[in-house]
Amino acid sequence: MSRLAWILLIALSLLWGGSYLSARIAAPVLPPLTLVFARVLLAALALHAVLALSGSRMPTDRRSLVDYAGMGLLNNVIPFALIFYGTATIGAGLASILNAFTPIATALVAHAFTTDDRLTVNKSVGVVLGFVGVAVLLGPSALDELGGHILAELACLAATVSYAFSTLWARRFRGRPPMQTAAGQLTMSTLIVLPLALVLEQPWTVPVPPADVIAAVLFLAFFATALAYVVFFRILTLAGSNVMLVTFLVPVSAIFLGVLVLGEHLEPRQWAGMAIIMLGLAAIDGRLWRRLVPAG
Repeated sequence: MSRLAWILLIALSLLWGGSYLSARIAAPVLPPLTLVFARVLLAALALHAVLALSGSRMPTDRRSLVDYAGMGLLNNVIPFALIFYGTATIGAGLASILNAFTPIATALVAHAFTTDDRLTVNKSVGVVLGFVGVAVLLGPSALDELGGHILAELACLAATVSYAFSTLWARRFRGRPPMQTAAGQLTMSTLIVLPLALVLEQPWTVPVPPADVIAAVLFLAFFATALAYVVFFRILTLAGSNVMLVTFLVPVSAIFLGVLVLGEHLEPRQWAGMAIIMLGLAAIDGRLWRRLVPAG
């Protein structure tokens, strides 16, 4: 990877790490679906502006809209709502560690529902390590009566399963301009979540949020979503699949920001759980293993 690719990768990890910090600030104040709506609406408007400046626009044929709706549901509406529900209770760092389970969930979903992306030995080891890491991270509370914290943690884990299925749905976008796909999924996410928020949460009854919550929502929309997509696709162009190395960096960024801004701290078992999950991700990724055990 070039120096520029590494700089952009670190920047992306800070943007997505900051999304957990912003969610921790906004989620206790705003209902989850209302927060999802604000995030995807503002981000969609920003990306449509980018498309307009580049002389492009989102396709509006029936097939494209259906594809965007599926992607928006799996990649935005469901996981965002679950993560916002979770971060209303648990810390930003812990939520980001739980979200690092996404590549492990993706490996399982791909094995179950595809014929060309089966579990290899490395991936199988990674999956096992991932489950062990989550078990260590959740700790004895998982065996107690289900309460607010364990439900919040399970919600963040459930979001990773939705992200995993979104990777299968994303296969239909091969060959399509990525910025159009990003704008399309966010547009359809907005249309999907709006009626849900209106019926289930009546957002007009929510008091006007304080300045820090408004700032958190703006960061989520314009920086952690719209700008993050632009950076993501730029790294994809520069470094291909190396962009997924961001999975290793996001929890580190989120923990650092959580400690620095919110004064959060992780328990020893949570650090241990993160370390085991990271080993699982390294096994799935495979590059570290190939460096340690050269072919031949």
